[in-house]
Amino acid sequence: MQEKPFLLEPGHPPGIRWRFFRLLFVLFCLGFVVLGAAEVQLLYRQNLDQYGQRALAISRMVASLPQVQDHLTQPDAVQVINPLVNRLRSRIEADFIVVGNRQGIRVAHPLPERIGQPMVGGDNDLPFSGKEIINTAQGSLGESIRGKVPVFDRQGAVIGVVSTGYLLPNLRGLTGQVALSLLPWFALSMLMALLGSWWVGGRIKAAMHQMEPEQIASLVDQYRTVLDAIEDAVLVIDRDQQVILMNPRAREHLKDPQSPSFLFEVWPEVCPLVNQHQCKNVPVGINNLPVLVTVYPMGEQHVITFRDQRDIMRVAEELTSVKRYTELLRAQTHEHQNQLQILAGLIHLGQEKEALQWIQKNHHEHDEIQEALQDLQFSRLKALLIGKYAYAREKNIQLVLEPGSFLGQQWEHTHADEILLVTGNLIENAIEAVAGRQGAEVRVFIGEDPLGLQIEVIDNGPGIPEEDRLRVFQRGHSTKGTGRGIGLALVQQHLEARGGSIHHDRKQQRTHFLANFPNPLEDDHAL
Repeated sequence: MQEKPFLLEPGHPPGIRWRFFRLLFVLFCLGFVVLGAAEVQLLYRQNLDQYGQRALAISRMVASLPQVQDHLTQPDAVQVINPLVNRLRSRIEADFIVVGNRQGIRVAHPLPERIGQPMVGGDNDLPFSGKEIINTAQGSLGESIRGKVPVFDRQGAVIGVVSTGYLLPNLRGLTGQVALSLLPWFALSMLMALLGSWWVGGRIKAAMHQMEPEQIASLVDQYRTVLDAIEDAVLVIDRDQQVILMNPRAREHLKDPQSPSFLFEVWPEVCPLVNQHQCKNVPVGINNLPVLVTVYPMGEQHVITFRDQRDIMRVAEELTSVKRYTELLRAQTHEHQNQLQILAGLIHLGQEKEALQWIQKNHHEHDEIQEALQDLQFSRLKALLIGKYAYAREKNIQLVLEPGSFLGQQWEHTHADEILLVTGNLIENAIEAVAGRQGAEVRVFIGEDPLGLQIEVIDNGPGIPEEDRLRVFQRGHSTKGTGRGIGLALVQQHLEARGGSIHHDRKQQRTHFLANFPNPLEDDHAL
């Protein structure tokens, strides 16, 4: 099924590419405004300083003119100095050049009507004391940057002052023109930045598999929920085998659930499997717990799952139990049908005496079975053995429960499922081993002692071939054809999960299978 593309519904935010573009557009605009303002301010300061120095240099030049020095104190000062200074001002493009005498009265000014009036600004004290200054002041023509130089006569006495200036509004306008000339470069830079942001946004979206942030957040929430809901323990390790992600089930197996750990520190048994890159359902004992480990490579990381082997065995046991009970019911049904047919035939032939003897014989056999089972204080095990008796009789096999067999009631509350599985499978294998043989016999002994429970099943079948003795408990191995070899493997798994064991041997032309369960009071893994 092809995945549908992600479509933004009304009310949803726009795509990551457009959002990235819009964000960078705003940031670039703010950045350009700030940088532009700083650049204009810097340019204005530079112009102010530059024109201040220029005004000072012009004032020095005017103050050194012989006409100014010789006529500034004479009655013809205005007629000589004013035309000269105004011609010079027009050539050097200064906004104004003002010359004043020692009393601060103008003798030269761009506006003729202001000649003879006092100079404005209040900044002549330093020039009259013989010092040059550059300052900004409000004059009669407006606010300006000006350079003031004292005028000395031939004897070195201060006889006046020359003030050359540039109006600040004109400087600001000049600065604005320069800034406007830079505007196309700013626009080009912004265009390149926005095109780059659009490209970067596309690359980011491609790296996110064309998904939007809302999709990724939703998937993360889904994956977390699924990961937490999984019954198996799941964890992810990096190439250094450090645990970087785990679900709550896996965290239960950590010594310190709050801090990440290295795999070889917590579960060294799994490290060889990680080096194999990929494996599936490998039985491993982790912290004395039988689990099935599966490793999936994911780039430089690995995903590891732990599945409690006891859970799988419970499911297998349920399936095996259903099959076993079905076969037992079929055997009992078949046996009862045979007995009813025999009784019906005897009655039909008028042999009521023989029919009564037949009933008494079967009743006696039933009493013998009940007497043999009386020391087993485990009702479900009794039912299993009764069914096996019927199944064995149907196959003309003698099934015997050894005298002295005993089982306390506490086992029904601890290892009940495992005992039923082990007993049922061992008897089933023994019956199949002796089926069709003359004098076929299967003997069962069940007993307990302070160390635990022993279940022994003995048959007089041909035994296990020598080449198969080491593989008899291997899953899938069987001498009875394909699709078999499950029962003994399940028996061994259940026993090992409980800390028990199983062994087989051949003695006096008989095959012995002995299963041992530890005492439930000493079993750390009892449920």
